[in-house]
Amino acid sequence: MAMPSSVIRRFVYCPDNSELWVEFTTGRRYVYSEVPEEVANTFRSAFAKGVYFNTRIRDRYPYREVVHEDQEKRATHS
Repeated sequence: MAMPSSVIRRFVYCPDNSELWVEFTTGRRYVYSEVPEEVANTFRSAFAKGVYFNTRIRDRYPYREVVHEDQEKRATHS
């Protein structure tokens, strides 16, 4: 059984476009592109998701941060 991660709140993999959406416990969300389905499946079943993410996904695939419109407004008005 996979254990919950102390840094990763949830994630979703979209096989149609090979994107892995990751939400961290900080509330920040990122989309990782070009992630092979096998990597996502192994991530899903990994005992230590944070360790697997840091060693096999982070800094290995193109990514972008997902920012809500209201977050952008707060950032530009603060």
